[in-house]
Amino acid sequence: MICQLILRNADIRTQDPARPRARALALGGGRILALGDDQQVLDLAGRHTRVLDLGGRLVLPGFTDSHIHYLDWSLSLEQLPLHRCRSRKELLELVRERAEQARPGRWLVGRGFDESTWPRPVYPTRGELDQAGGGRPVLLYRRDMHLALANSAALEAAGIGPHTPDPPEGVIDREDSGRPSGVLRETAIHLAGEAVPPPDQEHILQAMDRAQDHLHRLGVTGVHDMRIMGGVCARPSATAWQELLERGRLRLRCWMALPGEHLEQIAALGLRSGFGGELLRLGHLKLFSDGSLGARTAWMLEPFRDSGGRGMPLVKPPRLARLIARAQEAGLAVAVHSIGDRALRELIGVFQSLPRARGIPHRIEHVQMLRPEDLERLAGLGVTASVQPLHLVDDMAMMDQAVGPGAENAYRFRQMLEAGIPLCFGSDSPVSHPNPLWGIQAAVLRRDRRGRPAGGWYPGQCITLEQAVGAYTTAPARATGREAELGSLAPGKLADLVALERDIFSIPPQEITSTRVDLTVFQGRIVHLRPGCGLEEPAGADQAGAGTRPWT
Repeated sequence: MICQLILRNADIRTQDPARPRARALALGGGRILALGDDQQVLDLAGRHTRVLDLGGRLVLPGFTDSHIHYLDWSLSLEQLPLHRCRSRKELLELVRERAEQARPGRWLVGRGFDESTWPRPVYPTRGELDQAGGGRPVLLYRRDMHLALANSAALEAAGIGPHTPDPPEGVIDREDSGRPSGVLRETAIHLAGEAVPPPDQEHILQAMDRAQDHLHRLGVTGVHDMRIMGGVCARPSATAWQELLERGRLRLRCWMALPGEHLEQIAALGLRSGFGGELLRLGHLKLFSDGSLGARTAWMLEPFRDSGGRGMPLVKPPRLARLIARAQEAGLAVAVHSIGDRALRELIGVFQSLPRARGIPHRIEHVQMLRPEDLERLAGLGVTASVQPLHLVDDMAMMDQAVGPGAENAYRFRQMLEAGIPLCFGSDSPVSHPNPLWGIQAAVLRRDRRGRPAGGWYPGQCITLEQAVGAYTTAPARATGREAELGSLAPGKLADLVALERDIFSIPPQEITSTRVDLTVFQGRIVHLRPGCGLEEPAGADQAGAGTRPWT
């Protein structure tokens, strides 16, 4: 095979125990041809081989985000950036500002607010949103996407009134008069969301295409695209992924989750988890057992300290057992959203009652509140825990308020690893930021990016840097049955890798989040080269391996 690109003078940490370190590697045909010292690899160079001197930079396998809502995140880049709002006042000012710029009647949609970080953690009222929106429908999603705020115009457009019943697995909060307050929880959100005029398929395609470049700048070369509850985005995103592939525009390796409510149709077609090619594959069947801690809909063993409720199951355990058994029979691995300690206890019992799956392992998404006795039960199942380390720093204040000392059972990363539970990391974006380096630092320090709290939040659950990097590289490959070709750097494997501005293994851990990705290589081609990083600028498009957008 022709050697197209050589990266030399690098500190390559391969994540491969057989050869953990190297200085150079050669790429060709989308694969790694060789690793070794500089001279060994340079001997493979041909007349048209491009050689890039990395100046000693740290090289790692490309990162995989194991839990992202890709279409929602892509569209959120165009919507109101509510994560920037530090108070209710700032949120209302942002809505008012955008309303003045928007056409009359146009919906104002935003994502990412988190009232638990505000000085006064109180939602804006329906009336306040009416005034700020200037008569336009307003729909604002909480950071976890399990709660949303709608103003009067949005409720009216969605047909939500005093006599509208709560949908299954959803809640419409109401005033004493019975009139909807504007707070929608779980599936009730979709009543309003489905009233928003949808973008056309070409708009979706372009948004998803552009968003790939954002991830390349963060070193992300693969995603596990996990649909949101209700399947609102399942069809348009699946269509767009296929269209990107057909147009030669797909520049990420996508493991595409399947909507659980269509289990019978998927099984009838004979589709199985893992079907597809190098770039796009059918993934796990996504199911839900409960809601979220932020919305107080996670199913808990003890009441929330601030609301008195215990959350709720979205799918009761007997039905969940039937669904998982049917999926397993059809050759489909499942990924079950489960957050509260009661939900996890019941779900672990369901898995224990079923024959152990062969092939691609089942997954539990989030695994946020896990009692010690249930951790040991989970360890014996061979089920992957797909977790999001940024949630722990985003949720610290909320968790202390909602569950108090019970928060010691939250985000038990170290104990899960010590028990032998496979752990892979993701962002849950747009819930949290998709930067893997932010997630790595959160898992290693259990502090926010300002270094708070100084000693870490329940620091006994901190993990090592090596473990955190593995949770973004080798673990996602194992979770999808692709460890033979992805997740580490070795001859014959797919050529996805990143070079970092600084060596995160030698700098203070608190500085990991300020480290930038200088180079991202996907399928053996440079897809990101940070301007001003000091590396050689890309050569002309006629040279192999050149160009930051080789598919243009």
